[in-house]
Amino acid sequence: MTDDDRDGPPPGYYEHRAKTELRKRLRGLRNTTPASACDARSQRIVERLLALDALKRATRVALFWPIVARHEVDLRPLDEALRARGARVAYPAIDPETNAMTFRFVPAVADLEVQGYGFAEPAADAEEATALDAVLVPALALDSRGHRLGYGAGYYDRTLPRFCPPAVSIGVAYDFQLLVELPVTEGDVPCDWIVTDTRVLAAER
Repeated sequence: MTDDDRDGPPPGYYEHRAKTELRKRLRGLRNTTPASACDARSQRIVERLLALDALKRATRVALFWPIVARHEVDLRPLDEALRARGARVAYPAIDPETNAMTFRFVPAVADLEVQGYGFAEPAADAEEATALDAVLVPALALDSRGHRLGYGAGYYDRTLPRFCPPAVSIGVAYDFQLLVELPVTEGDVPCDWIVTDTRVLAAER
């Protein structure tokens, strides 16, 4: 058998490896960013989101509750601003039996509880969102095409196609998490918009 006869690595092998290395590096970078700096960057992200036309028109919005220990972007002030103008706000919920994610509306953030996945979720009997106008998506990294790097479980990649379109997907991250290009693997679903603390970009298609 010659080298040419041997099977090479499976499709996407190098991209998956690159993603794994990027996750380690970017999680480390974010975790070492002072909490005060993350708070200031998060506030600027919220300000840019509130000025985004796609969100100004939205009446049903899916957010995510920050895992503060991981220095995630904090959108809690956005929740307050959306409710103040009468929008309904939903949050991700994961079914413990099927491991499928959906979004459920909550009347108030006090209704969210940590239920085993490390982030606050709606109760299992909260109203499921069947349609949304905008979905805010967390990320370890984003690129100008809207591709994102998550934690690797694929929840958003599997869930976004159910809502977007017609909903608009908006990836949010600190500006140092915006990279020139990310590795892409089968099943990756890009976002429509990218919002950081210094810029707003429509995804390049």
